[in-house]
Amino acid sequence: MSVGFVMMCHTALDRAAQVARHWAERDCPVVIHVDKRVAKASFDGLREAVKDLHNIRFCGRHKCEWGTWSLVAASQSGSEMMLREFPEVRHVFLSSGSCLPLRPVEELRAYLAARPRTDFIESVTTEDVEWTVDGLHSERFQLRFPFSWKRHRYLFDRYVEFQRNIGFRRKMPDKLVPHLGSQWWCLTRQTLSAILQDPSRKIYDRYFKLVWIPDESYYQTLVRKYSTRIESRSLTLSKFDFQGKPHVFYDDHLHLLRRSDCFVARKIWSKADRLYDTFLTDQDRGTVMAEPAPGKIDRVFAKALERRTRGRAGMYMHSRFPNPNWENGKTCAPYSVFQGFNDLFENFEPWLSRRLGTRVHGNLFDRTRARFAGDGDVYSGCLSASAALRDYNPERFLTSLIWNTRGERQVFQFSPRDKQRIAWFMAEDGNAQISVITGAWAVPLFNANKDFLTIRKQAAHLQKQEVDFIDILRRVQTRAEVRIWSLAEFIEEPMEHLQSILDSMGGPAVGRLTEAPRMVDLTGFGQFLQNLKNQGMNPHMMGDFPVELGGAQPKQDGSRPYLVR
Repeated sequence: MSVGFVMMCHTALDRAAQVARHWAERDCPVVIHVDKRVAKASFDGLREAVKDLHNIRFCGRHKCEWGTWSLVAASQSGSEMMLREFPEVRHVFLSSGSCLPLRPVEELRAYLAARPRTDFIESVTTEDVEWTVDGLHSERFQLRFPFSWKRHRYLFDRYVEFQRNIGFRRKMPDKLVPHLGSQWWCLTRQTLSAILQDPSRKIYDRYFKLVWIPDESYYQTLVRKYSTRIESRSLTLSKFDFQGKPHVFYDDHLHLLRRSDCFVARKIWSKADRLYDTFLTDQDRGTVMAEPAPGKIDRVFAKALERRTRGRAGMYMHSRFPNPNWENGKTCAPYSVFQGFNDLFENFEPWLSRRLGTRVHGNLFDRTRARFAGDGDVYSGCLSASAALRDYNPERFLTSLIWNTRGERQVFQFSPRDKQRIAWFMAEDGNAQISVITGAWAVPLFNANKDFLTIRKQAAHLQKQEVDFIDILRRVQTRAEVRIWSLAEFIEEPMEHLQSILDSMGGPAVGRLTEAPRMVDLTGFGQFLQNLKNQGMNPHMMGDFPVELGGAQPKQDGSRPYLVR
């Protein structure tokens, strides 16, 4: 019983020579196909490196290109030479120049001898395929693909679109059922010769020449016509990432490859000296008949896939950044946003900083500059206070701030006077805690020394800004923890509302409030709102402020709630 290898090579021919020698010296014939685009000097060097081995052949060369018939033609040429030159071969193993044997040849030979009529090839119907990425399923058999996907992408796409528009459909010859699978197979002589010597081969070849990526469907489909026993799996370990690109194995994958118990692995980095030195050395393992078990390492690849596609929460990478909503959490840690509090309370940031024992920022999205804690020009991670730099990408500004200060809760102020683009981002962030006192923006206008016409215009603009922000916070898609009070509602029980916010931020460690920040004097605020109404504006975000009480309802003991300390 013998197994022969057909190797398809186009790069790293020195490594291909090592692997071919390893198999040939252990009585396994090898037929090598070298891409016609490989320079003659490199090709001659490969021939020279293995010329002393009598059981290595070189078949006719084809100019190979991904996704085209040329790859099937190359494997046909190599397989025909294998069957013709080496009649003792009972299984033909298709491999690439970047493949590496993981187990001794004797184990593979014994494994195949115990299964003399079994064909090992992944072969599944188009309805059951889940691994194609950005590809075509049944359409690859129904349409024609005369243009290269890589070199003539525009023509490829336009021709596919044209065929769809006119309803063009091809029919499978002889009612074959299309199947897909990995291009790396191991077939018996009987099955492979039946495929290559079939009287209808010209018909099949003519049809599959216009199929997209035929190396993943030609043998996988025809094997169903001839094989008596198929195990729909490959003996070659080949893993792909979420984009459909093959994983490359490096020296630090040594133990992982050993655990797989697979016979051959692809794709090996050409400079992985440790892997080549280890696996191309005879290993005394005794009689090992372990089944190839690529599933043993699937957990590692699944974890790598998750890290590649999701990453760490709040950490943005090039592989995910261009795609919206691919992030694993918009930010990496909880943070708190206060709107209206520094308008209603005097020196609110210093007071809150003392209560929480942390730094509290001002308005980070102020139109003139970012108001960092301490009013510095640069903050953690060299974040600039420049409004121009911040506004180039405010979402990344905020995520960088949260990431750079991991372990310290970030607290900052927000206002209708600020840049509003960040509002959508914060509302959709599950780490955001947003507390809003609606209408508090009117307090600075109430105390401003400006013409009333100017005040009215500013009030109308700020109210519209706040209405838009509240609408965003009240959407069903909002994931942030949101608390909203009108100004009138909040000043009725300021201590209770502040206590609920601090409890949610710091838990029991915050303790009960014994002092509140000094509230600005609102005497006459109700009349101010009435004056805005008289000028044609409807200031509805503040709640109900009776004119005769200056805007604040008295407590039962007659004291004003904003005088509590």
